[in-house]
Amino acid sequence: MKLFNNIKIYSGILIMSMCCSVMSCDYLDVVPPEQAELPDATKDAEATLGFLYSCYAGIRNPISYTESEASTDEFALPELWNHRSHLVAFDQNLPNSPDHRWGSLYRFIGQSHLFLQQLKNAYGITEAQRIEWAAEANFLIAYYHFEVLRFYGPCPITDSYIAMDTPSSEYPGRSHYDYVTDWICNRLDEAAKDLPATRSSSEWGRTTSTICKAIKAKALLYAASPLWNGSFPYPEWKNKNYETPGYGKELVSHTYDREKWNRALTACKEALEYAQSDGGCSLYTDEELYAKENVALPFIPGLENESAEGIAFRKKVLLMRYLATTRSNEGNKELVWGLDNVGDNIWMASLPTRVLKLNNGNWYSGYSGVSPFLNTIERFYTNTGKLPSKDNAYTPKSEWLKSANVNGRPDIIKINIGREPRFYAWMAFDGGDYSSKLADGKPLKLQLRNSQLQGFNPSLFNRDHCVTGFLSQKWIRPNLNLSVNNSWNFKNSPRPLIRLAELYLNIAECYAALDQKQEALSYLNPIRQRAGVPALKESDVTNDMPIMEWVINERFIEFWGEGQRYFDIRRWGKGAEYLAAGKREGLNAEAKLDPTFNEYNQRVKVSQPYKWENRMNLGSVFYNEVYKNPQMIQAPGY
Repeated sequence: MKLFNNIKIYSGILIMSMCCSVMSCDYLDVVPPEQAELPDATKDAEATLGFLYSCYAGIRNPISYTESEASTDEFALPELWNHRSHLVAFDQNLPNSPDHRWGSLYRFIGQSHLFLQQLKNAYGITEAQRIEWAAEANFLIAYYHFEVLRFYGPCPITDSYIAMDTPSSEYPGRSHYDYVTDWICNRLDEAAKDLPATRSSSEWGRTTSTICKAIKAKALLYAASPLWNGSFPYPEWKNKNYETPGYGKELVSHTYDREKWNRALTACKEALEYAQSDGGCSLYTDEELYAKENVALPFIPGLENESAEGIAFRKKVLLMRYLATTRSNEGNKELVWGLDNVGDNIWMASLPTRVLKLNNGNWYSGYSGVSPFLNTIERFYTNTGKLPSKDNAYTPKSEWLKSANVNGRPDIIKINIGREPRFYAWMAFDGGDYSSKLADGKPLKLQLRNSQLQGFNPSLFNRDHCVTGFLSQKWIRPNLNLSVNNSWNFKNSPRPLIRLAELYLNIAECYAALDQKQEALSYLNPIRQRAGVPALKESDVTNDMPIMEWVINERFIEFWGEGQRYFDIRRWGKGAEYLAAGKREGLNAEAKLDPTFNEYNQRVKVSQPYKWENRMNLGSVFYNEVYKNPQMIQAPGY
């Protein structure tokens, strides 16, 4: 895909020339000041397209360990990294510690409006291009508003170019959540009419009518969710000086409306059906790519690896690894929308320390920092498709941290035996293999208690170490290989913004909320079965594990580490349940150098000051926004 490579070029020209004076995060700076050079941005077709590409540059990578999305109950990061994600998890992301998301998103809303304004005078483009490019800009305006809405809650609507000399008395304040949602959906509907359903590989990443429908469905799903559908914890929060048409000063609906779920269901079904037909999308099911890349099937402890069932299971493990690391031109049609060539170092953050000793005598090390919580390990299913704690046929909980007595691998504990394929695809543990060809063509056998290899050792790896006793390998392509001469065969993986699996699980959630169990299962089971997990039967839905809990847990597993969990927990109003102090646990991985097996394999609270307050449901707005705009109010609790 070439689009986001081009963004780096064009946005470097346009944003530097047009936005250099607006690099603060002030809402007032939503558009660049008019410049003498601005007409050059539409002097011909190439320049105009470059201007459009620069409007895409505000799309955020959802898989960033420095930002809020990494603050959930999926994984710990070393505290010394001291990222913004730590501040969020510790409830220290206060208004005087601005999250630049607000300013960045509104700048790109402003830039998209400016593009529409200048598009009217663009030279050398056809009328068809003018119509399609206008639709793309309108999509981006709607999408950026949705990103503001789901992070900050009710927000100002910028529906046209705002001149820099606009009096502060005319700045918009926050509009009611439902009003903003309707406005976004209407704009997406209009944009979809003039967009193609699919894109060629060279244009992959530019919006389509398929993407429009998927974002609309997501916006309506969020609006139907408990936080915004009768369960907002601050009933007195409302505007003081600004009114939303039809809603007055109210910002949130405080009564439950079942019809919101019906509306969301209709949009979600339309999005899925369209994506699978006109959009050309399908669940990723290629179980043979590993053979084409000369990758061996992985060793799975406790499994009869060479039996027919074992081989089928191991193929599912590699399937799920490739799902996270392949792109459209490699046959992965599951990505409805994503970012390509984003240049992040997520894979380095996940790689263990001391991967390989090189020919020059030095060790090559990753950061070893993405450490799944023990809570994560316990939420992946057993090989029968149930939670370990609710599977009567599984090892009793009192035995989970004891040695499984795997031949030649005594460090593997029982909780790591008899699990589903996604567990072995994405999780890594002491005594197990990390990746397939990583260490000069061989898997890296993890020794997480050995301070001279992958174990805790502050003198060797001060900031970088495994926090919980588990590591992630979700974004590691199976054929990734470091050779002893320090050469890689690495290539960037796309970062999913929307996968087809999400469209399935969105529908399942709507049906679950409407208490239509069988219908929910019909959309839940294709995702489970694709991953090699047995289908659920209606008899599996019990008071102890109701249908919505199955949906919630499936989203946790399927989208683990993809940036969804941060928003899911908040829209469900479950922050206190999952994110409160003392909830996050791990093994005793940070206690001492070279611990014994029993010292290491103890359940402990992760020693970081996690906490939860209801105000954390919304991001705080930089205080200057409230000071400069008399219509704006701060998020509740700040």
